[in-house]
Order: sequence, then C-alpha cells, then structure tokens
Amino acid sequence: QVRLVDSGGGSVQSGGSLRLSCTASGFAGSSYCMGWFRQAPGKEREGVAAIDKFGTTRYADSVKGRFTISQENDRSMLSLEMKTLKPEDTAMYYCAVAPPRSCEARTLATPMGWGQGTQVTVSS
Repeated sequence: QVRLVDSGGGSVQSGGSLRLSCTASGFAGSSYCMGWFRQAPGKEREGVAAIDKFGTTRYADSVKGRFTISQENDRSMLSLEMKTLKPEDTAMYYCAVAPPRSCEARTLATPMGWGQGTQVTVSS
C-alpha cells in the first residue's frame, strides 16, 4: 500500500527556518519523481523541489539556494530543509510523487499522488 504522510510545518518569522518531513510507504526502490508542491489560497499549485531515485535534485527558482530536499532509508523518508523563509513562502505544502520521465520541480505540480499537507506560515 502506498502512502505519503506530511509533517513538520509551522509558523515562523521572516528569515527563519523549518524542516518538513514525509514518510513514504510503498516507494522503496521506486523510480518515481518525489518531492513537494505548495499551494497558497487563490494561487496555482507550484512545484517546489524534486528528487529522483539517484538523488538528483531540482528546485523552483523561487526557492533555489534556500531549500534543500533529501531522501533516506531507500526513499521511505523525504525531508525539505527550508531556510531564509519569506512571507511569500506561506502555503500548504504537500509531499508528492510523479512519473519518473522528467523529474523537475514543476513536475510535482501535476502529481500522481500526495500527502495530506502541512501548513507553513511566514510572518513579516
């Protein structure tokens, strides 16, 4: 059974840091593109960070240099380290999976499946 469970969101001030985690069941050894997308009220879904089975990472320009995605335990755990957070990073963040053919951050904006989401709020 495949399942994604998000955790780790919260509220921080601008410039602060948060770490999101995703427990991924049923994806051990898989070739899927995995990562996070976010969605703020009234805005389109945005792919934030992606990682493939080889550990190659891709980021949206809006978070490049501030966010770091990683995976461990044969893809059973994903993490998104977020630093220098800005108010525009405020959104619901979802751990997600997508087909492996093109593993870019934007790929996660049209995922095959996703977790329940976790809220990130950054105040100015």
